[in-house]
Amino acid sequence: QVQLVESGGGLVQPGGSLRLSCAASGFTFRNYPMRWYRQAPGKERELVAQITSGGGSTNYADSVKGRFTISRDNVKNTMYLQMNSLKPEDTAVYYCNAPVGLAFNSWGQGTQVTVSS
Repeated sequence: QVQLVESGGGLVQPGGSLRLSCAASGFTFRNYPMRWYRQAPGKERELVAQITSGGGSTNYADSVKGRFTISRDNVKNTMYLQMNSLKPEDTAVYYCNAPVGLAFNSWGQGTQVTVSS
């Protein structure tokens, strides 16, 4: 059974940093690309960053380029999102996503990130 478990969210002041983690199980993690999405209140879920199976290529939404870094550890079956210079508009629930499981689309339960002074 595919499981994706996010952690690392919390309350941080503007300009601060957080590192999110996504622990994966139930599939061969190293074989699949992975993605981070976020959803702010009243808004649609949006793609934040993605990484290839081997970690050699990454892509970011324009809104987070230069501030966020996606990475993965294929030994620990874990994906990360390092978020620096956080802004209030980064406030959202952050989800990890993998193209596996039902409809080749699995989600974690999400972790809340709140950027506020």
